[in-house]
Amino acid sequence: MKNIAFATGALLAAATLVSSSAHAQGIRLGIKGGANLSNLSGDLTDEDRFENKLGFHGGVMLNIGLLDDGFLSLQPEVLFSQKGFQYADNEFNIGNNTIKYEGDRTYNYIDVPVLLKINAGGLFFEAGPQYSYLLKVKDESKVSVNGNTATQRSGTSDLDNVNRNEIGYAAGLGYQSDMGLLLGLRYNGSFTDFGKDGYQDNDVRNARNSVFQLSLGYLIPGK
Repeated sequence: MKNIAFATGALLAAATLVSSSAHAQGIRLGIKGGANLSNLSGDLTDEDRFENKLGFHGGVMLNIGLLDDGFLSLQPEVLFSQKGFQYADNEFNIGNNTIKYEGDRTYNYIDVPVLLKINAGGLFFEAGPQYSYLLKVKDESKVSVNGNTATQRSGTSDLDNVNRNEIGYAAGLGYQSDMGLLLGLRYNGSFTDFGKDGYQDNDVRNARNSVFQLSLGYLIPGK
C-alpha cells in the first residue's frame, strides 16, 4: 500500500504544480463510477479459454483547467476497478453424466490515470498514462453434474509472483454538460505482463489486462 500511496501522491502533486503554472480556469472535484468489461490480451497460450467479464469501477477525479475557455484540461483520477476474466464453460460427458466446469477470476485494482482532456462544445476526448496497483486476486469455480452443483469453491490467490505494480494507458471519449454531468467510454490497456518469473499459471503469465469502461460522473462546477 505504500507504493500506491506514494504514486498517487506524486501524480496529484505533479498535477497541482501544472495547474499553478498554467492559466487555469479552475480546479473541479468530481466523482464517477460505472461498469467494466474486461478480459486478457497479450501472449496467451490458449486464448479461447478466456471470455469477457463484467465488473465495476468508481472513485474521484480532479479536473484542472489549462486554458481559460475550458478547451484543455488535465484530469488525474483515483479509482477502484474490478478487472479479470471468465473461464469458457468446459462441458463433457462421462457415461450418462454431463459434467460442466465454470468459473471466473477477479483482479481488484487501484487505478491512477492522469489524462489530458480536450473539451469541444461538450464532446470530450481524453488520453494519458495510467498506474495501477493490484490489491487482490479472487478465484471462483463450480462443477455441476447433470445440472446439479457438485462442488463450488471461492478463494484468494497468492500475490508473491505477480506484478502488483502495472504501467498502462487510457484513452476515451464522451459528453460533458455545462452542469458537470458526464458520460464517458474509455479503454484501458497495459504494458506490464501479469506474472513474474516463477509464476505457475503459464496461461496468464504473459497476459495483460484489457478493459472497456462505461462511466457516469459529476464534476462540481468551477467558480
